[in-house]
Amino acid sequence: MKSLLKILAIATATLFSTLYCFAQNTPNTATMKKQENQDYTEFERTRIQDNIGFSRPVEAFSLLVPKGWSVDGGIMWNQPGTVCAGNNLGIKAVSPDNKYSFELLPNFMWSYSSDPQMAQIQQQQQYPKYCAFGQPLNAEAFFKQVFVPYELGNPRIISVKENLSGTQALEENTAKTRQELMKYGASQVNFYPSGITAEVDLGKGQEAIVMVGVVIIETVIPNPYNGTYSKSYTSTASERVVFSYPSGEKDKASNILAVMMGSFRTNTYWKQSVDDFWLSVRTQSNRVHIGNIKLIDERTRQIGNQAIQKGQQNAATMDSNMRSWEASQQSQDRIHTNFVKAIREVENYRDESGTFELSSGYNHAWSRGDGTNFLMTDSPNFDPAAVFLDTNWKEMKRVD
Repeated sequence: MKSLLKILAIATATLFSTLYCFAQNTPNTATMKKQENQDYTEFERTRIQDNIGFSRPVEAFSLLVPKGWSVDGGIMWNQPGTVCAGNNLGIKAVSPDNKYSFELLPNFMWSYSSDPQMAQIQQQQQYPKYCAFGQPLNAEAFFKQVFVPYELGNPRIISVKENLSGTQALEENTAKTRQELMKYGASQVNFYPSGITAEVDLGKGQEAIVMVGVVIIETVIPNPYNGTYSKSYTSTASERVVFSYPSGEKDKASNILAVMMGSFRTNTYWKQSVDDFWLSVRTQSNRVHIGNIKLIDERTRQIGNQAIQKGQQNAATMDSNMRSWEASQQSQDRIHTNFVKAIREVENYRDESGTFELSSGYNHAWSRGDGTNFLMTDSPNFDPAAVFLDTNWKEMKRVD
């Protein structure tokens, strides 16, 4: 009997010892939550779909968003034949506690003519949202006269600085537009790009980083009958970003914003098909109603259908060939990256799925090698593979 009690005592002690060791080595929710707030930020790739232009939804863009944030937005179409016909994009992402938010507002376009009769006609037109009549304004003037009072609710402006990297990126992106306008017979076309980065006090303990980029296209139109000329202006605020955060947390906000802006990727198949469609509209060869756009390109439609089918199975493990466009960065995507350089530089990191531009504000980057899940941290001792019990997490390498 004593022997039996002794065996039970040893067994019980062993059981409690095992349970104690297991408890000591198992990360609890509170610890992981504390680490997430202080030591790292996990990002997931969010994909924005075009639900209008194709027979089935097709992915148009993707970007990294902090895990757990809600995301709303998508692709908009202004049908051919209307004022400001074309595509637009709007995205808003908000943290679970509503303290942080990222908003990429749709492009805003306005037109003006030095010819009084033409200006009167333009002024009387019915403009859709994000389109208007008005004299050209550079980025700083647009920010102060239009964006601050009408989009931000007139907050107190803390600072406004010229964004040279953003301006250069906008300028590099104008070459294709210049060539097309000259092909249509414009005798002289001038481009005036400008960009700014600002800080504003939104009140109630919230501040925001604001980035604005504007391109003014000045077209000189000669009058062959009297030898005079007029000038037509089309101004586009193609970069309108607002990142709000609690006062005093600018560094954290800048790091998150840099990752998000540098992670923008455009689906090249989608973009080529849409660009070809609007080119045909501009050349009058295919002026159709928006409802008939559904068959833009068979190859793009196949990609979209395959992506949806694959995504229903497991969105995080889509075939790498389907995601090849996310591992590269096109000129339009680089505009976003260049704009954020005014507040935070980016670094190139590589993993199994490709090379990605991530914020240099963090010292270490980790990924699961799927092009979807990334983790940024300053702690050299933080190992997500141990915290999440997931050996797929690998540290990324910085590359030139």
